[in-house]
Amino acid sequence: MKNSFTLSILLAALFVGAPFVNAKKHGGGEAEEHRKKALELIDAKQFDKAVDEFNKEVDADRGNPSVYRDRGTAYRMAGRAAVAAKDGPAAGARFNSANADFSKMIELAPNDPIGYMERGQTEIAQIAFDPAVADLTKAIELKGDEALCYKFRGFAYVGLNQWDKAIADFTVAIQKDPNDQQNYDQRALAYRNLKNFDAALADYTTAIEKNPSYEPEYARRGYTYASMEQYDKAVADYQQALKLDPNDQDTIERMKYAQGRLAAGNAPAATPTPASGASFFTPAKVFFVLVILVVIAVVVRYVTRGKPEQTSSMRIR
Repeated sequence: MKNSFTLSILLAALFVGAPFVNAKKHGGGEAEEHRKKALELIDAKQFDKAVDEFNKEVDADRGNPSVYRDRGTAYRMAGRAAVAAKDGPAAGARFNSANADFSKMIELAPNDPIGYMERGQTEIAQIAFDPAVADLTKAIELKGDEALCYKFRGFAYVGLNQWDKAIADFTVAIQKDPNDQQNYDQRALAYRNLKNFDAALADYTTAIEKNPSYEPEYARRGYTYASMEQYDKAVADYQQALKLDPNDQDTIERMKYAQGRLAAGNAPAATPTPASGASFFTPAKVFFVLVILVVIAVVVRYVTRGKPEQTSSMRIR
């Protein structure tokens, strides 16, 4: 269950980066016009159409590494949309295209940390955690956006179940950007897997303070309380989560379980009913009866000892 729960959190996050910023200056003219149209389509969540416009941007400015970053980001966003639509093949194809564009960006600008950071993000979405760690480590070495680089590498370490390394990276990410809720959420996950429940609760609580309307945080904190057998607090968090998302079946089932354990814990202890007749045949009473029988036997023997045998006149001689 732990692995599936971890994976669901990774995929649910699918890493909101900072698309279309910090790129190198575009060449302007025709390429820039296509880029503007593509960004409008991104805002409208028409990702495949945005890719078509970015194709035209690439054709107009092939020597600019940033155009590959733009198109790669659009491909990745299209991949996220396909994941949400449960279209695995489409998601895989788009993530592969995104990786190809980020690799091209790295080829054209090998000392630019953005290409490594973007490719690392995409590798995480592909569940390719080891390559992601390598790319994000390179981005850190090249002085990329440290808050994002450490955050994304922390995601990769979570995927590898390397909890201590994940905690270290999320801690740095929090120092760089203390307002990013995901850092607290994922560090809490790592703490919980190490059974450091108090630290996990503290991070989930901070994440809730950052965004009180985000339902999954209450469910995750509730799950942590349940792991500590604090079922009353777990139920309270599950109830809050269901106020925000009444149709979350996982939370409904977990709340039922916590309520059941809570009810079982509050039930009075059952008093065993003795078997019929057991109250008489106790060892002490049996011993007492035996003593009485022995005494009676001794008395009878004493009374009859030495008494002459009576002869009958009718005895045959």
